Order: sequence, then C-alpha cells, then structure tokens
Amino acid sequence: MKKIKLLLSAIILFLLALSCSKEGKEELIEIVVNEKPTDQPDEEPETEEPLVESSPLPDNPQRTGDALAGYEYLISGNYMSSGVPYDAFLLGTSVNPDNRLNRTGDNANLPYDYTSITAANGARVVAPNCMACHAATINNEFIIGLGSHDANFTVNRASNIALLNSGIRALYGGEESAEWQAYDQFRKSIVAIGPRTITQTRGSNPADKITQVLIAHRDKSTLVWQDTPLVDIPEEVIPSDVPAWWLLKKKNAMFYHAIGRLDFCKSFIGSSLLTLGDATKAAEIDTKMVDVLAYIQSLEAPEYPFLIDSDLSEQGKQLFENNCATCHGTYGDSPTYPNLLVTLKSVGTDPELSNHYTESSPMNDYFMDWFNSGWFGTYRNNLQIKAEGGYIAPPLDGIWATAPYFHNGSVPTLEDVLNSTERPTRWSRSFDNTDYDQLKVGWIYSVEQTKADINTYDTTLKGYGNSGHTFGDQLTNLERSALIEYLKTL
Repeated sequence: MKKIKLLLSAIILFLLALSCSKEGKEELIEIVVNEKPTDQPDEEPETEEPLVESSPLPDNPQRTGDALAGYEYLISGNYMSSGVPYDAFLLGTSVNPDNRLNRTGDNANLPYDYTSITAANGARVVAPNCMACHAATINNEFIIGLGSHDANFTVNRASNIALLNSGIRALYGGEESAEWQAYDQFRKSIVAIGPRTITQTRGSNPADKITQVLIAHRDKSTLVWQDTPLVDIPEEVIPSDVPAWWLLKKKNAMFYHAIGRLDFCKSFIGSSLLTLGDATKAAEIDTKMVDVLAYIQSLEAPEYPFLIDSDLSEQGKQLFENNCATCHGTYGDSPTYPNLLVTLKSVGTDPELSNHYTESSPMNDYFMDWFNSGWFGTYRNNLQIKAEGGYIAPPLDGIWATAPYFHNGSVPTLEDVLNSTERPTRWSRSFDNTDYDQLKVGWIYSVEQTKADINTYDTTLKGYGNSGHTFGDQLTNLERSALIEYLKTL
C-alpha cells in the first residue's frame, strides 16, 4: 500500500487542470476637410469610410433557470460521469484543499476545481469541474467567473497514465472492479487529449482543440465513445484566452469567434464530453444547464481594488465614448452593447483561431456537421455552430482583471493594447497573482529576447500573434493614461 501511495502521489497531479482579450476598439468616422487655395472653389468635405467593418450579431433569447441551483450544480453536480476513484485521488494528491467553496461531504476534502460524483455503477470518483478554467485568483482575491490565467497546458497529461492505471488496478483488484469501470472513460479521454492539446506557453488554453479531439471520438447522434477517431485530428493547437463569465449575459453569440449561436445551455454540455456516457446522460445534464446559465448571468464584474484618479477618469470617459463605444458599448446607469462581429481586416488581430473555422478542412467540416446535424443541433433547444469570420468586440466590464488581453492572451497590459508599437514580441511573467501593474493595468512582465521556458509568451508562434487593434496608437500619452483610468471603472 505504501508503494501504491507513493506511485499515485507522483502522477495524480498530471491530471489537474482539465477543460471545458479583450480587444477591439474603433474610431468614429472622421471628417477631413482639405483646404484649397483661395482662387479655387471649396470642395465638399470628404467623409472617410469607417475604419471598422462589422456586422451585428442577431439576438438569441435564452432559457431561464434558478441561479442558486445553478451554482450548487456547478460546484457539486454530477455533470461529469467518470474519474479517478475517490480514495486513489486522496492518496495521490498533495494539494491541500482550503474548501473556499464551503462544500460539504466528500467535496470538502478536494481542491475547488474538482468534484466527487457517484458514477452510474455506484463507485465514487473525482473529476475536474468547470472551475478548472472559469475561476482564478488575482491580487489574492478568488473570483468565480474569471478565466484561469495561469493554468499549465504545456505538458502531456497522458504521459504517466500507465502508472496511474497500475496503481488503480492494484488498489481495487484489477479491471473488473467497479472503481476501474468508473475510471475507464476518464482514462480513455486523457489518453486521447493528452498528446494533442499541448500549448507553447503557460496560461494559454487549448479549449478549442480539446473539443475537437473529444468529438472526433464520439458519434454525433448517440454521443457514444469510439476508441478510433472518426476523423483525422490535426497536430496544431491554436490557443485562446478564457473569457470572463460575467460578459456572457450581454452577448448574442458565444466564444471570441462568435461561432456559438442559438441555445447557450447546450454549449455548456461540451464540458461533459470528457467523461460522458451517451446522449441519455446529456439530456439529463441539459435540464440542469438552464440553472447554470442563470447563475452565470447573475455574476457581476469585480470592482477595481486600487485607487482611481476620478478627474483623469472623467477625461478618459469622454475619449472612450468618442473612440471606443461604437464597438464596445457604453457603461454606467444606462449601458448599451452593440454585439458586433468585427472583420479580420478591420481588427487585424491574429487570424488563426477565426480561420480555423472558416477554412474548409476534414476536421472543420466534421466539426460543423457534428454539432449542427447531430444531437447538439437537433435535440430540443438546438445549438448552432456558425462561422462568419472575425472576432466579437467584447463588453469591457471588469477589463482590469482579465489580463492578458486579446483572444489569445498575447498582450500583457492595457497600455500595450492601446499602443501597438510598444507591445513586446516575447515576454514573461512570474505567475504570482499579486504581480499586478496598476499603472499599465495588467501583469508585470519582463521583455525576453528568446523563448526561454514555458513562462515566456512568444508572439512569433502560429496563433500567438499580437498584431492588430491599432486604434489607440493615435492617442497622446496623456489621452492613453486617461482612457486607461476610465477602463479601471468598468
């Protein structure tokens, strides 16, 4: 037993942190009047075309539910169906749970991003929950709904799965045990996604690729697992940042590329594909996701915790309304949000995440068909996947807390967002949640000449680019400071 405990301790942590930008400002149309010599007739003022090409996203009314029930389901519900046997998990992890979620029973003994559930055969197992990607700590404040900015997906989480298998076999008497059977689907999923979802930098999230791998192994109608993938899975991993949950209530489409349309609740079930049994279980989970959506819609952005220069902020508010509000909306007592999908040509940010879904390929064609004509797109309240290209100009509530910025997390501070000439090509940070830059608003970072380790973000890599969104370049330093001061108040 002692050897088994040591074995599990060495490998359980490889399974931690599994899954489930803030960009786009625009200028208003400028009127340019060219003065002519007095001996020539005056010409009519020329009106420039808008610098931002965009289209409004249609409204998608959502189902309603109970926010309190949704919170309980998020932290303790059984939307996962398979996992590591409970006793084995406790033996193999050295994480000291602080029970910050105030959970009871078995869950009181687990890290906040894991939940103990009862599998269909009665075995008690532990699986990751949504907090693994959708909760984070900044300045020592734990915030549910803040995208995880420090998760490490740079390792192959399946690398030690064989050792874990051996430990569980030894603990529970082989593969005929109820515990092994309840663990088996989790094991298969880890083996599938582990080597195919490795990112280049800590903090970057491979959620899109995780989804692609999992659906490649599932029948689109029954959702039953297939050991052999139904489509060739490409090697490349295009990273994304995790958007804040509190923004969702304003949005008409999900995800940075706006491909998630119609029923949002169906999209949430995607997190269950890691361990799901079949469509029957998915239908059961669907009845609970209306409550989860209600909880997410109840979340409000956290307030900026440091001092704000009110006079400078007031100057910044006018700059924002004149230069940014057309895309990002207005804030205060009567907020507005236009829900605009901005073209790649206009925003100029890294195109790879958007292009992946607009360019035909075996994986993309399979992805579209799998969701739109399978269970997710045909069972009751349908999810629709629609790729038009470009990125949403997001709401900016709580933007101070959501660094790094852009859809791929390539820009460390708001000052760098608003001054593209100063953005670092390679930069690193400590991943200490208190290393916060109050002046530039974002993470304290150092400029690097090479990519030395996983803590270095390299914008020359495919999908990691920091180009585009140059709308703040024309501001003076004082105007930029004023605008940043106002953004702290949102």
